Amino acid sequence: MAETFFDKIYKNKTLHTPDVLSCLANLSNDEVFTPPDIANKMLDLLPQELFKDPNTTFLDPACKTGVFLREIAKRLIVGLQDVFPNLQERLDNIFHKQLYGIAITELTSLLSRRSLYCSKYPNGEYSVSHFDSPEGNIRFRRIKHTWVGGKCKFCGANQKEYDRGDGVETYAYEFIHNLESEKLFNMKFDVIISNPPYQLSVGGGGKGSGTAIPIYHLFVNQAKKLNPRYLTMIIPSRWFSGGRGLDSFRQSMLNDPKLCKIVDFADSKDCFPGVDIAGGVCYFLWQRDNREKSNLCEIVNSYKNQTSSEMRDPSEFPIFIRNNSAVDIIKKVLS
Repeated sequence: MAETFFDKIYKNKTLHTPDVLSCLANLSNDEVFTPPDIANKMLDLLPQELFKDPNTTFLDPACKTGVFLREIAKRLIVGLQDVFPNLQERLDNIFHKQLYGIAITELTSLLSRRSLYCSKYPNGEYSVSHFDSPEGNIRFRRIKHTWVGGKCKFCGANQKEYDRGDGVETYAYEFIHNLESEKLFNMKFDVIISNPPYQLSVGGGGKGSGTAIPIYHLFVNQAKKLNPRYLTMIIPSRWFSGGRGLDSFRQSMLNDPKLCKIVDFADSKDCFPGVDIAGGVCYFLWQRDNREKSNLCEIVNSYKNQTSSEMRDPSEFPIFIRNNSAVDIIKKVLS
């Protein structure tokens, strides 16, 4: 891809200057930030014509570093050159009418705006496209949990753990703590892409699987309700086996004819260097207008830069067979 306006901002011509978002992706397990190369591999799943259309809209409902929106902007800046020969007109259309985000914390909202607009306040003088508001199209609202019987009815958070004062983060993510997410921006989106929060502590003391519940599936389900043309998210692969409140999610995903592709990393470090996520991670492509109308899905196994790909029905067996090479063995045993 040709060098873009954003490349000139983030790349020093005389010195090797690593992408700050690549550095952030390696910090810790607390917030699993997406490396730019993985974000671009997810964007490669989409029809590239989307980046040549000035009306295509994109949403990241769980902004952390703003990497998805930034990488989308790079592609749109190149793809819309013929539509908007003037660079500033192109930037204004992209940032005002095409890219939207919902940050998971106030801090990540500032970081995401800095990544996208080159200024944490897009109504300031340093923003590459001027907005009247200090948040631009990347919003953050401090949301409260809705307690029912000591737990949040939306995410399952423990009231004793998260019923906090105004000065403490509640982790009540706006996208999944409402019944009408379509009204957040009052618009439809062509593409929803994200790396949502994976789990939420429910107390109990110490570390271990018993102290946290998965919440990433709630973001996937909420995104489906918005009915975008394309949906792609990177999430833990633990949903393959169900359990811990994931059984219905697993069943719906594996039997969904709109699920077109799953790229599975058995070792999460192949995707997130320095981060160990038990069971690995995967990203997927869900296509609303999938014309195949069948349960055939492309399953890609990735391990240590080695990949294998096969078109198969993920719901063919009572349990999901993760490894493509094992499918033929199982069929021979069953026969």
